[in-house]
Amino acid sequence: MSFVQNVPCFSILMTMFAAILTSAVSGKTARKISIGISAAVGAMSVCLLVFLTGTGDSYVYAMGHFPAPWGNELRAGMLETAMALLFCIIMLLSLLGGGEETKADVREEKANFYYIMADLLLAANLALVYTNDLFTAYVFVEINTIAACGMILGKFNHRTIASAVRYMIMSLMGSGLLLLGICFFYDMTGHLLMSNMKEEILIITEAGTYQVPFLLTVGLVSVGLAIKSALWPFHAWLPNAYGYSTTTSSAMLSSIVSKGYIFLLLKLIFRVIGPETFVKSHATEVLFVFGMIGMILGSVDAIRQNNVRRMVAYSSIAQIGYIFVGIGMGTEAGMEASVYHIFAHASAKALVFVAVSGLIRSSGGNIGLKELAGAGFRNKTAGVGFVIGSLSMIGIPGCAGFVSKLMFAHASLEDAAYAIPVLVCLAISTLLNAVYFMRVMLFIYTPDEVSELAGIYGTERTVRGDGDGCLPFKAAIVGFICLNVFLGICTEPVTEVIKTGLSIFG
Repeated sequence: MSFVQNVPCFSILMTMFAAILTSAVSGKTARKISIGISAAVGAMSVCLLVFLTGTGDSYVYAMGHFPAPWGNELRAGMLETAMALLFCIIMLLSLLGGGEETKADVREEKANFYYIMADLLLAANLALVYTNDLFTAYVFVEINTIAACGMILGKFNHRTIASAVRYMIMSLMGSGLLLLGICFFYDMTGHLLMSNMKEEILIITEAGTYQVPFLLTVGLVSVGLAIKSALWPFHAWLPNAYGYSTTTSSAMLSSIVSKGYIFLLLKLIFRVIGPETFVKSHATEVLFVFGMIGMILGSVDAIRQNNVRRMVAYSSIAQIGYIFVGIGMGTEAGMEASVYHIFAHASAKALVFVAVSGLIRSSGGNIGLKELAGAGFRNKTAGVGFVIGSLSMIGIPGCAGFVSKLMFAHASLEDAAYAIPVLVCLAISTLLNAVYFMRVMLFIYTPDEVSELAGIYGTERTVRGDGDGCLPFKAAIVGFICLNVFLGICTEPVTEVIKTGLSIFG
């Protein structure tokens, strides 16, 4: 085994060790450790991705060299490594972009605790990406839940406390359903390693035994992970959790946590249940319907918001709907579109949240849309970042979101039953996306003089902040913009990684 093949194990252990180390240092040092570990794991992931691109295959890493069914396994392929790299980039840039707000909003004596949660959150999602053991996945699902609650509570006030409690209740409901599903899978197959479970499930489905329990189990794990991913109508916890948290928390929760759960669902579909069996269970049809409804209603709710952070949060519901629509098609092209949209949405949504924080700081801390008038002139870096992120979310050519939406349209044409519903919902959702994002763009680029004449600010207006922001903030915005443009223009290498990764995913 090549040394680079140790990267999955080292990545998880390093991030967990960083959380332990962070608990013993000051908040300032803790932040440096979190930034350093995300950069280091990201660099390691690049090396592994290059290696796997050369081999064109995946491999299994036996923990402690114990064979199945006694040992625990990690499995790494091109898709898993690319997802791990994406998570590391998002965490690194989110920590840089939200650093100033985190310093202001998180009490100094609690700062290291905040970064402990950030390290654990990255560790948990890396484990969800790489693990080949279903019970290990459940353990890290719970670690992810606890870490996410800690991130929400970083800005400790009555709103974040209520948001964290609501998130915990809904998330534990999803975790409970997932655990029941895992128990039923274990009862039917006698295994916890995904590859072994799939072999037994193929035997079960061919023999026609356990039909009702199997369908129930598929429903339990699908609904459980749908709740944790905030698929409509299980989204009640999301707006406040994203809208009232610190910038770093909002960016990581929307771009890493929800995507980790969706990636776990994809692993269950490919490595445990089997894509064909999953389609035959009709779970795809349910996910497809809820995904389409979420695409529309999430955007409608976003239009109703006057709080810019809650507006951005509600737009996530629509984007999660896109991903589940692709999964619900049950086709290879639909799955590829969903995975690409995970990359596109993660990069664009984190950019928008970080940019919004700069616009709010330059507007005296006001979060109302009207109070943001002229913010794009006061903080040019944040203004450009918000525009690029918004264009990507709308689906303008040259940005990441355009590619994924085009892939959804192409995927729908493979089956006439999906073509009209998907194309109609894509058109409506894109139009609604344009409405609420363009409205904000018009406000932030309304000149101050016009705003004051219109009486928007009143007699007094205080603006705090530092113009275009500090250097780390600028670096984060530029990094996110480059990531979005790369995904929007250099599509061929990314789609090749996704296609090859999915072909060997099972």
